[in-house]
Amino acid sequence: MDAVVDDGRRWGAVEVRLGSAAADEAAESLRRFARRIDTDHVGGPAFLAVVLPTRYGYTRDDGVQVVPIQALAP
Repeated sequence: MDAVVDDGRRWGAVEVRLGSAAADEAAESLRRFARRIDTDHVGGPAFLAVVLPTRYGYTRDDGVQVVPIQALAP
């Protein structure tokens, strides 16, 4: 897990990978991290996202968002 985004009410976790083939491993890492959080205290994640050098973004069957790095550019 590379970053946690928190606005004081909700939170999400982001993992950045350089190869598209690493999406499965990164998604599992995020899900494992989210399971370790005390969701009774802070709530569940608003999102789990893997940032990859892909052309398209999508939501995986497990709910993890795949975000192309180009989507983060201004």
